[in-house]
Amino acid sequence: MSNLKSISFLTPGNYPDNDPRRGLEETLQLFELGERLGYNGGWVRQRHLEHGISSATVFLAAASQRTSRLELGTGVIPIGYESPFRLAEDISTADVLSGGRLQIGLSAGTPPHAELLGDKVFDGDWRTFDWSHRRIERLLENLEGKFLGDEDTVIHSPGNVQRPRLQPYSPGLRNRIWYGSGSAKSTEWAAAQGVNLVVGNIVSGEASDVFTEAQGANISRYLAGYRGTQAPRVVVGRVVVPLDSAGVGTRLRYRAYGESRFERTLQPHGERRTLFAPDLVGTSQQIVEALLADPVVADATELQINLPYEFSIEDYGQIITDFANRIAPELGWLPQVKAPAVGVTA
Repeated sequence: MSNLKSISFLTPGNYPDNDPRRGLEETLQLFELGERLGYNGGWVRQRHLEHGISSATVFLAAASQRTSRLELGTGVIPIGYESPFRLAEDISTADVLSGGRLQIGLSAGTPPHAELLGDKVFDGDWRTFDWSHRRIERLLENLEGKFLGDEDTVIHSPGNVQRPRLQPYSPGLRNRIWYGSGSAKSTEWAAAQGVNLVVGNIVSGEASDVFTEAQGANISRYLAGYRGTQAPRVVVGRVVVPLDSAGVGTRLRYRAYGESRFERTLQPHGERRTLFAPDLVGTSQQIVEALLADPVVADATELQINLPYEFSIEDYGQIITDFANRIAPELGWLPQVKAPAVGVTA
C-alpha cells in the first residue's frame, strides 16, 4: 500500500459534565500531539446535547492557534441546525485564522435530536422544513464569494463603501468542503457538487451485503460522477485500536470494547440494510494485515482513524502514537515531520 499519502484522526472531544474546559483543553493537546507525530489532519465530531464538541468551528478556531500545519476538519456538521449564510461566515472566519487549513464535513437530512431541539431552534413547524441537500448547496454558493445584488449595489459602513459579499472571503475554502456519505444517492449528489467525500464504518447495503463491496461501489460511483474543479479527495475512516504500548488492563478494556460491537457487523440492519465495518483491535501487525486485506483501504490515499467515543485522553494519545509510529509507515505513509516518542499529558 504505497499510495497512502495522508492520515488523520477523528475525535469526539469528550469532557466531564462538570468540567468541560478540561476536556476541551485535552482535545487541543491531542491536536498538538498529532502535529508533532506528523499527522496530516485532525478532525472533530460535532455533537449536540452530548458531552462533546457542539460548535466545531469555534473549537477549530482555537486549534488553529495551537497548530501550524495540521489540516483541521469536522466530521460532520448537521446542516439542518445551521443557517447556510451564518455558518459560511463562521467557517470562513476560522479558515482565515488557520491560514486556509479547514476541511469542513457536512451532512444533510433531519438533524439529530430534532424532537427535543426543533422547537428551540426553529420558528414554525420544523417537521415541514426542507432538510435536503439544498441547504448545503446554499452554503456552497455563499462560500464562492460572489457579490450580492448588481454591479451598482454597495453597502456603507463608517469610513467604507464596498460591494457586498460574504466576509471574510476565504479563497479555496469552497474546495475544502466534504460530505459524509453512506448511500448511493448522497454519493451521487456529492460527486455532482464537486465536494470531497468522507466514508466511514457505516454504509447502506444497496449494492451488496458485504461491507467493503457496498462501500467500494459508492466510491466508484463518486469518482465516475465527480464534477469538481480540482482532483477529488476521498478519506476512508476506520476504528483502529492498537494494543502495543497499552497496559495490561487497558488491553483487556480495548478487547472488550471490540467484542461488544462485533455482533452488529454480522448482518444488515433495518430498511436501509445498514452495514457496519468491524473495529480493528489488536497488535500493530494484526491491524496492518487487516487494513491491507480491506480492498477499500488498500486503494485509499487518505485514511482516518475514528477514535471511540468512550475512551480517555490517555487512550487517544496512545492510539494515535502507536498508529503513526508502528502502523502507518507499514502502509507507505511518511510523516510530515519526524515523530518523537511523546504522549498526551492531561
